[in-house]
Amino acid sequence: MQRIRLRYTKRGRLRFTSHRDFQRAFERALRRAEVPMAYSAGFTPHPKVSYANAAPTGTGSEAEYLEIALTEPRDPETLRALLDESLPAGLDITDAVEARTSGLADRLTASVWELRLEGVSVEDAEKAVEAFLAAETVEVQRKTKNGVRTFDARSAVTELTAARHQGDPQGDRPLDSACAILRLVVRHVTPAVRPDDVLSGLRAVADLAPPVPAAVTRLAQGLFDEESGTVTDPLAPDREAVTAASPTAAATAPATAPGAGTA
Repeated sequence: MQRIRLRYTKRGRLRFTSHRDFQRAFERALRRAEVPMAYSAGFTPHPKVSYANAAPTGTGSEAEYLEIALTEPRDPETLRALLDESLPAGLDITDAVEARTSGLADRLTASVWELRLEGVSVEDAEKAVEAFLAAETVEVQRKTKNGVRTFDARSAVTELTAARHQGDPQGDRPLDSACAILRLVVRHVTPAVRPDDVLSGLRAVADLAPPVPAAVTRLAQGLFDEESGTVTDPLAPDREAVTAASPTAAATAPATAPGAGTA
């Protein structure tokens, strides 16, 4: 059984698709691309697909991950292209690598988010960010199926900055004259701290309330590097393992050839 890890996006209007919507679209793409999927056992077999830390409905993403199991080996890049052609524009498969290591989900320990605040000046955003970072704790509330829960949104945030908007590459929302961009790096903790929780925290400490809902996009997720403060590519260990294995195979063939010729 071969395992392939994929990185995919949710762009433009398709950020409003739920995780279940994406699952249905992806399983249809698997059938269209004639991928030799492995299936679970039991009365209702289903394709062996493992999803890791999907973004909330309504948020865009450049860095979602999943893993599929195949019954026959396939070239990862060829498979990526076939699946990408079988999905609607906006749900794009951007990377594929053969799984050579374990624990993909364990390497998703932090995310980098971009929050576009239309109608908010960068000066107001900077003041709110400064107040948020200066606080030891920022308690926010979130409604859950078990009732309202109160938790600290500050401790999970490792970086929060404000900058002026530099254009609208996707063009899917109108822009006001004022538009601030927040860049947020947040650890994946329990309970999870989401971008909307940080926005609630900014409202609590600095009364920052955008006139329209923020456009939120996940730019990256992966292992948080304590030394550099960056979020690393979770597929890098698999690529390194593939690269390390290739020279070994190539070096073995020339070494055995002379012996075979002199026998």
